[in-house]
Amino acid sequence: MAATRLIALHKNKGKSVAACLKSRTDYAQNPDKTQQGELVSSYECSPLTVDEEFMLSKRQYELMTGRRQKSDVIAYQIRQSFKPGEITAEEANKVGYELAMRFTKGKYAFIVATHTDRKHIHNHILYNSTALDSTRKFRDFLLSGLAVQRLSDLICLEHQLSVIEIKPYRERQKRTLYPSRESSRDKLCAVIDGILLNEKPASFEGFLQKLEQQGYEIKRGKHTSVKGARQKRFIRFRTLGAGYSEDEIKAVIAGEAERRPHQKQPPKEQPFHLLVDIQAKLSEGKGEGYARWAKRYNLKEMSKTLIFLQENKIGSIEEMQERVNAATARYHELGDSIKAAEQRMTEIAVLRAHIVNYAKTRSVYDAYRKAGYSKKFLEQHREQITLHKAAKVAFDEAGLKKLPKVKELNVEYAELLAKKKSAYPEYRKARDEIQELMKAQKNVELFFAEEKDPKEKSQTR
Repeated sequence: MAATRLIALHKNKGKSVAACLKSRTDYAQNPDKTQQGELVSSYECSPLTVDEEFMLSKRQYELMTGRRQKSDVIAYQIRQSFKPGEITAEEANKVGYELAMRFTKGKYAFIVATHTDRKHIHNHILYNSTALDSTRKFRDFLLSGLAVQRLSDLICLEHQLSVIEIKPYRERQKRTLYPSRESSRDKLCAVIDGILLNEKPASFEGFLQKLEQQGYEIKRGKHTSVKGARQKRFIRFRTLGAGYSEDEIKAVIAGEAERRPHQKQPPKEQPFHLLVDIQAKLSEGKGEGYARWAKRYNLKEMSKTLIFLQENKIGSIEEMQERVNAATARYHELGDSIKAAEQRMTEIAVLRAHIVNYAKTRSVYDAYRKAGYSKKFLEQHREQITLHKAAKVAFDEAGLKKLPKVKELNVEYAELLAKKKSAYPEYRKARDEIQELMKAQKNVELFFAEEKDPKEKSQTR
């Protein structure tokens, strides 16, 4: 089995053609790589003076044709690598020589240097870009690299060597597998886990000091947050997920809870996608190639859709519509309850602010009234009096004869907030459910519409 590659050797900037040829041929004939030159063979040139002979043919080409070389290609190289353990160095050199002779048809001088410094034995075949008769140059034709590969495979089969099986593009293994990028939050979680599991601080303050030693900036307050060296914003502990809030970290430090390292959850993949409306795309100008791809894509997505319907025990279009209607009703019910809670929370916040302002400015307004609504007093205490009047107007508009207590409003606000937070997971679940059901419904309708069109066309014919 041999892997091949055809490379055009160019003239380096700032160097002469002769110097470039010498450096390339010297590297190919490196004694440390070619068993002191024993694995070097040549055609119509000597390995010792190959660079000078290549240059001589180029000068003869200029004298005979009167043309100077326009491109900077000075020679060509074929790299031929063999499977480890399948071939000896001597046989590899013979195979390389045969490949060079059959590819150049004996019209170009070349050397074959077999390297054994790697696990895989490989050949460096260098042939001159100028022909032996100095009348023409080698023309690097379209897909010449593919021609070298096929010729090499043919020679390998003749020598009873294996060849590389050509796999479809989708089955080929990628050469480079890049690791997934770690976010700032993932790094912070890993640092927190390391501190809690290995260093075991005695207090939460000691834990924060450990974070500072790791290069994090701490911002203390109602919600403690940290920022790394290259981060733009602070990150609160409670936003890192389960197990990373301040209370949970304090419980681990106090020995009241067991620490579980952070595990990054892979993104949830959608079970299926919407089908492609092929007729609409064709009307937009898409070609037959796109139509063939879209048909395969639609079949795959429709099979996923059918699996989704089976898992959810939906066996007919009527059942599908019933599930969609029920999910829609549930979604709107939860949305309305959340909106009602938010509206009441806004009312409580406004009413609470008016009650506080009314209580703070009551003494000022009483003095203003006793002063006979003096303009001078009004100018001196305009802000307090304006707040007091605004509070009275708000109470009158709300029809409040007796003001509620601020503590009672705070309790009601906390209950509404807890209700809203508990309803949000169900609301998101209902939203996702209705999206999946409506997507499945649309896929079914589009699929049967596409199946119906060909039948109608065949009947009209």
